[in-house]
Amino acid sequence: MRKILYISYDGMTDPLGQSQVLPYLVGLTKKGCQFHLISFEKQERFEKFEATIRQICSDAGIEWHPLSYTKKPPLLSTIYDVQRMKKLAHSLHKTHQFDIVHCRSYISALVGMGMKHRFGTKFLFDMRGFWADERVEGDIWKLSNPLFKTVYSYFKKKEGRFFNESDAIVSLTHKGKEVIEKEFAISGTKINVIPCCADLNLFDRNKIVESELAELRTKHGIDENTKILGYVGSIGTWYMLPEMLDFFKTLRSKDASWRFLIVSGETPQTIYSKASEKEIEQESLIITSCLHKEVPKYISLFHLSVFFIRPSFSKQASSPTKQGELMAMGIPIVCNAGVGDTDLVIEKYEAGSVLKETNPSAYEGFSFPISNFNKELTIIGAQEFYGLENGVNTYFSIYTALIPEES
Repeated sequence: MRKILYISYDGMTDPLGQSQVLPYLVGLTKKGCQFHLISFEKQERFEKFEATIRQICSDAGIEWHPLSYTKKPPLLSTIYDVQRMKKLAHSLHKTHQFDIVHCRSYISALVGMGMKHRFGTKFLFDMRGFWADERVEGDIWKLSNPLFKTVYSYFKKKEGRFFNESDAIVSLTHKGKEVIEKEFAISGTKINVIPCCADLNLFDRNKIVESELAELRTKHGIDENTKILGYVGSIGTWYMLPEMLDFFKTLRSKDASWRFLIVSGETPQTIYSKASEKEIEQESLIITSCLHKEVPKYISLFHLSVFFIRPSFSKQASSPTKQGELMAMGIPIVCNAGVGDTDLVIEKYEAGSVLKETNPSAYEGFSFPISNFNKELTIIGAQEFYGLENGVNTYFSIYTALIPEES
């Protein structure tokens, strides 16, 4: 049985942990992998969802080792967390003798690369995107600040080492893989592409109970004549909320039956405030949050979905989690170009409309229903490109290549 230490600086009680870590690990345990999982949990979410995550891990046979996430002070808190991560990882290895350390993103890779040097474990760098550049392009690290400039330089140097010294690399996108091959002279055979997959057993329109949808419509005041523009997921650094609100405003100016349903953990007042600046009536918005397992029901209410992401160098390696989920549910998507493989997939599977620009004139040219939307082909695209089973199988093939004989 292959013994794997999976390290994530994201929490399993976070939405990403629930959608983009645990489903893969559950699937891989069924193939005979044994996992110990280190994650860093935000206190409020941990208190709310700890029991749920423990049950998932217990049922799958995953040993979960949650640590508390330290938020302040900036940088020093991360250094502190890295030291705790390293201490726990080394302690667990002494007991369990892991074959592979699977590192989700750059912070975890600091520990994984060190364990390879010290213990000889295989080091899988699951990069999740060009993290250091994301911090700069997202205005989180301002290079005018000497401290942030130093930190950025540190991680860019480490990035090169992660690529070179890892035993395998996972990129979320083919565009990201091309950048790694070109900029870092890494062989493409070492790089595997696994986008943010969707659990097609969960995101299956045929499994949605109509009576439950009727309850949701009643709860949120949605009548049979209402058209729903939907957005699902976080609204943070990269998602262009003002532009999405402008798109909705244009849509509603043509047809007043449209309402904007936003399913997000974001504070509703933040969204209402931005909408007010756009002179959008609060009554036309529906803002709610839910557990990951409930997302398919809300998506089923959508007539059209939208997500705009700020295009940049780092976003070439970005794979929006919501894309596979929306496609699996057969919902047409409106998105912008220049983000990872998103526009290529949308166009290949006729899954919606890719806007070359995000401005009022571009929105005026949009028409609903989308003329080239193919629901059947869209669902097939989700199965072919974003199916969770495909992702699990690719991860398993990586593990098998790293440890050919079960230890």
